Order: sequence, then C-alpha cells, then structure tokens
Amino acid sequence: MTTLSVVVPVRDGERHIADALASLCRNAAPGFEFIVVDDGSADATADIIGGFAGDLPGLTVLRHPTPVGLADARNAGLAAASGRYVTFMDGDDWLAPGHLARLVAAIDGLGCDFVRTDHVQAEGRKRVVHRAPLARRGVVLDPREAILPAGVRTMVDYPYAWAGVYRRSLGDLLHFPGSLHTAEDRPWIWRLHREAASFAVVSLAGVFYRRMVPGSLTQAGDERQLHFFDAFELVLKDLEPEFLPKAVRNFCALLAHHLTIGDRFTPELRARFAERGRDMLATLPREMVAESLAGMTAEREAALRDLLPGLPASSGARAGVRRDREER
Repeated sequence: MTTLSVVVPVRDGERHIADALASLCRNAAPGFEFIVVDDGSADATADIIGGFAGDLPGLTVLRHPTPVGLADARNAGLAAASGRYVTFMDGDDWLAPGHLARLVAAIDGLGCDFVRTDHVQAEGRKRVVHRAPLARRGVVLDPREAILPAGVRTMVDYPYAWAGVYRRSLGDLLHFPGSLHTAEDRPWIWRLHREAASFAVVSLAGVFYRRMVPGSLTQAGDERQLHFFDAFELVLKDLEPEFLPKAVRNFCALLAHHLTIGDRFTPELRARFAERGRDMLATLPREMVAESLAGMTAEREAALRDLLPGLPASSGARAGVRRDREER
C-alpha cells in the first residue's frame, strides 16, 4: 500500500527541477510515490525529469501538451495519487533529507486530517525560517478555530500547500480551483480550515521555498494577477458572518501589497487592477474596510484610500508594529 503521494507540478523549470528531484531521491522510501506533472514545458524540463527515471523509485510523470496552470496541474497529480497521505512540492523548491518521513510520522502520530509545518525561505544564499502562525504545536485542534482573530496573522494567512501533509480521504477539499492561474491557494486554505475536522501544526522546517525566481507567478505582471480578485470572490462566497472581518482584512492587506508593487504591471493592467479593486472594495462593509487600514503602513493605507475616497478613519488605535504582513 502506498503511504505518501508527493505531487510536483512544474512548467519550464529547467533551472531548478534537477535540485528538486535530487532532494526527493534523498527522501525516497518504501511506500512513497512521486508524481511529477510537467505542465506543457517548452524547455529542457522533460529531458531532465526523464534522467531521474532510474534514480527515483516510485516516479510517475504526467505531461500536458499545453499548460493548464498550477491549480489544474496539482489536481491532475491528485487524481493520479494512491497514497494514504498527500503532500506537494513546487518544481523550483527542495526538501531536506528525511523531511517526508518526518511528515508521515507527524500525521500518523497525531491522527488528524492535516498537519501544517514551518518552512525555510531561500533567496540566493540567504536562509530565513518562516514559522506557521499558530504557536501551539503538536496538538490536534479544530481548523475553524485557527481562522480568527481577525486582527492578527492566523493559519488562513499561511496558504502554502507544500507546507504540510494531508489525508487523501479529504477528497474534494484538497482540489484547487482550476479557473485560477494565481492565488489558487487562498480559497483552498480557507475551505480546508472551514470544512475539515481536525489539524495540527508541528515544528518541522524541511521545505526550502525558493523566492524571486524569474518567471514564477509571484514575479509575473501579466493578466493572471487579476485572478487575485476571482480567488477572493471564492473566499467570500457563502462565508459565515463570523469570518467576514478576517476575510476583509486579509483581502485589504493583499490588495494594498499588490497596489504598492504595481510597477510590474503595464499602465493598462494597473488601471484594470485598480478598477477591480475599487469595485470589490465597494461590495464590502465600509467599517470593516476602514478597520483593516489601522495596521497598515502609510503607503499601503494611502493606496486603498485612493481607491475609495471618503473612507472613515479607523476607530482602532494604530499598533506600534505594523500588522499588514499577510502578503506572500
């Protein structure tokens, strides 16, 4: 029986996919399968993956003739998975030796639906550990209780699918909205925390997340960035009133972040992004939007106020340490 399925979507990843797969070789164990989804790569990615066929036990390669996007590439890997548990890795990241075995031991020992972990952000030679927001470690909890409070960073502000391991029996809860080509992890993490029965956070930091990779979605300045709004429409759809203040704060922090790095957009796309932002802000309770400004830097607050002139001042006191750190 397969214990763990590892889903690795990649597109045009010739620069880093060998590092990713080499790290999986150092994690291979009986009962582990590795499903690499080549999402229409036009470079040497396929050849590099093929070179690992004899070195990585349990390797399956799925190839899309044309790209379908990260969400549906992950979904294709999920559909092919046979493990009791599933985890993800992006094609430009890598894992510490033995990380996957520690993941399986954690979820086996805790017996919950999913387990989240810390991760290491890698930028050049720099390494910084980023901790999952929940301080309680190794304790099984109700995922809904990790959504609030609205005014601090919580587990729905930590959407990275690769920072964890999940029971495959969660079924559709693990599927990503295929209509999105960016921000697909936002509605995914919200639905997981709203509908799964149990989870835990453990102090493992074996995922190395490579930042500032040219061509990655976080660096792209094309029309895919407009899917940010579609993602939050899915977050807000049928959302329980108790969670609305958190979702509004989450949206406002990320919108302000995107606006202040808008130089990557063409003038036309920046105008469309601002228009979508203005329209969506107008649908949200104004007092919640105003409260969301309280913890922002002056630059980010000004960016949102430019979209909605006349917003009332927040009634909350400004914190000495700014709280708008919910962006990637």
